[in-house]
Amino acid sequence: MKKLLTILLTTSCLFVLAQNKSIPLELKATRTTSQIKIDADLNDDAWKSASKFTNFVEWRPSFGKIENDKNKTEIYLLYNDDAFYIGGYCHEPSVDSISKEFIGRDQVGVNDFVGVIFDTYNDKINGFGYYVTPLGEQFDAKYSSNGEDGSWNSVYETQSKIVKDGWIFEMKIPYAAIRFVANPNQTWGVNITRKRVKSGKQLFWNPVNPAIGGSFLAQFGVLKEINNIKPPVRLSFSPYLSFNANHYPYNNPNQKNLTSNINGGMDVKYGINQAFTLDMTLVPDFGQVQSDNQVQNLGPFEIKFNENRSFFTEGTELFGKGNLFYSRRIGGFPINFGNSYNSLGANDSIIKNPIETKLINATKISGRNTKGLGIGVLNALTATQNAIVLDKTKGETREVETSPLTNYNIFVLDQTLKNNSSISLINTNVLRSGNTYDANVTAGLWDFYDKKNNWNFNGKVAISNLIGYENAGKTTTGLNYAVGFGKVGGRFNFNVWQELCNDKYQQNDLGYFTNNNFFDNGLWMAYKWLQPKRWYNRIQVNYNFWYSMRTTPLDYQNLGMNINVNAQLKNLWNVGFNIWYNPKSNDFYEPRVQGYVFKRPTNWGLGFWANTNEAKKYFTNFSFYAANRPSIQGFGFETNLFNQYRFNNNFTVSLSNYVDVTNNGKGFADYQGNEIILGLRNRIVAENILNVKYNFTNKMGLSFRARHYWSKTQHNEYFTLLKDGTEIPYITNEDIGHYNFNVFNIDMTYTWQFALGSFININWKDASSFQERQLGYFNNLNKTLSSPQNNSFSIKIIYFFDYLNLRKRS
Repeated sequence: MKKLLTILLTTSCLFVLAQNKSIPLELKATRTTSQIKIDADLNDDAWKSASKFTNFVEWRPSFGKIENDKNKTEIYLLYNDDAFYIGGYCHEPSVDSISKEFIGRDQVGVNDFVGVIFDTYNDKINGFGYYVTPLGEQFDAKYSSNGEDGSWNSVYETQSKIVKDGWIFEMKIPYAAIRFVANPNQTWGVNITRKRVKSGKQLFWNPVNPAIGGSFLAQFGVLKEINNIKPPVRLSFSPYLSFNANHYPYNNPNQKNLTSNINGGMDVKYGINQAFTLDMTLVPDFGQVQSDNQVQNLGPFEIKFNENRSFFTEGTELFGKGNLFYSRRIGGFPINFGNSYNSLGANDSIIKNPIETKLINATKISGRNTKGLGIGVLNALTATQNAIVLDKTKGETREVETSPLTNYNIFVLDQTLKNNSSISLINTNVLRSGNTYDANVTAGLWDFYDKKNNWNFNGKVAISNLIGYENAGKTTTGLNYAVGFGKVGGRFNFNVWQELCNDKYQQNDLGYFTNNNFFDNGLWMAYKWLQPKRWYNRIQVNYNFWYSMRTTPLDYQNLGMNINVNAQLKNLWNVGFNIWYNPKSNDFYEPRVQGYVFKRPTNWGLGFWANTNEAKKYFTNFSFYAANRPSIQGFGFETNLFNQYRFNNNFTVSLSNYVDVTNNGKGFADYQGNEIILGLRNRIVAENILNVKYNFTNKMGLSFRARHYWSKTQHNEYFTLLKDGTEIPYITNEDIGHYNFNVFNIDMTYTWQFALGSFININWKDASSFQERQLGYFNNLNKTLSSPQNNSFSIKIIYFFDYLNLRKRS
């Protein structure tokens, strides 16, 4: 009876704390002078006096429910002059209750985990998270008003050990891996989370109510009496040495089939002061990043690719504000690529025209001071790029500039305010040598919450300037603004928004931007069921509506609406469906010529998806979508099937199959003289990706990825598009706009972390393409595999030097 009363009283107290985030849990930090060996053994005497985190509370699926004794969580914390030490005992009924696999650093997979998150500025917006799995693997993250940045990396130590009734870990987080101020007595926000994958449960030490809006850091506990710790000299060097070899069968006397080179460079990280860090990459080598997922693009806008270069993904959360920065612009496609073709004479041919520019160096400075002001500066310089043109009659070559020497810069100020609010100023600037135009964009942002984090008011105003774009010496100025208001707390949420962009605004030189000249309004509403019931853990229903016009002239573009439902079932399956409807619309971009409009017919569709319990050895994800255009008897569907099987903790194989079929779709086909030709077409797209992963240990692994993409487009009827949107039949015997496009890639990488922060990476890439017509998927695959292959092989050694460790050794 006494035990039951204690449980009820503890649960009631925690529930009150969860409902009233103004009363966070508090814990005093314990300083130690004892030596602690990171070996996943909690028998060191120092742990007996450590600060202890207990009585963890469910976040999902049953918020407010306290953990039971069979799977209780015991976390210990100590600190000294150099680091924080975290130890933990994660109890389980048996070893079989632990979900684990070797997945590699900075990935979660199906692993259980424990993470400690520090809000060192105690501003309830910014935080640093350090996580460990039962097999001792790490992932870390940085938190801000932009959400979680999993690309951020730090260097810390972890060890884990599985025992008969759970798993134990130890973690050492040196102060060089944390940013904090130098006050003699500090109070930080803190929370510790634990995920138990097989049960579908995730818990926090300080309860985090999913019905409360804003950042989850606003619901953290308090770590008090952190005394007399000082930010150390944060200086580290990561020099690298790489060997690269590339083979492609040009079979051309003017070009070598096999080329090779040796490169060297360095990444430098320096703590300018207690809050700000300088990151610099000198002569970088990004040859081992994963190949882009190339596709056939039939639309009027460019494809946006993922950023895989670590320098541009790590610690860049400040630069992502306002959606003005697309890092692939740096070192990307040459801006004057077509100049080499425009300069060709009758006897000329191009023997080399690189599709990427060379990055010379890049530097970024970022951090946040004691008053909550975040400052970020990123600067990068790319070299002049030239194409090489051969005069076949004289046997001479000449260079044609395709991209000038270019400097890219982004500057950010972000001031945190009370109630999880913030205001920001962002400026992006691109300066090019010579006659190519320059570009500048400046934007102000605000994001305000009320005291209870129930209501939000946000917005943006941006001004763009293109200098010398239309005429030398002339500046073209554009305007873009967005504003939104909504309810973010509770089970019912909504947001009403508006965005305007005039026909002069442009942010494409350092950002990703499809089109300007629009005036959009929209509404989003959602309702959530957060407490588990008989057959589900949680459900959310969403409704979206939008209406779009042009600004110049002010005329209708499109409107649409959709309803979607997402749910997690009791067996930890996730399921959902959606329905959408888009009435007739005016597409001013599909014709590719200003002044024309393509009148799209009404279309509607529905879809559903489901994925099984990811903790099982076999995991599958399936989705199906179908769309209908009744006015032209058009129909299409797409389906995606993902299968994964974990043979053991080390070995996993997955296969993704994607198919998109469109019948009687209509769109741009070609230009014929001054006429715009539309086509009624059938299209099929198939993409298959095979992933094989074998991890030898938690610091050594091998990954293999093969991807084949096939797209076939066949036009059946043609139409001439008139300016008012009228279409008249176009009769021709030519094959216009028929495409058959194949791409095949292999990325295979061996990684060994041989010392703290130090790696040996061995990489092999294979790439080929094929564009001649073939019938059937397997004929296309065979022809692609038998096409000329571009093979590259590289070895890269990176060694991490920490100034403090070097000083101690000396």
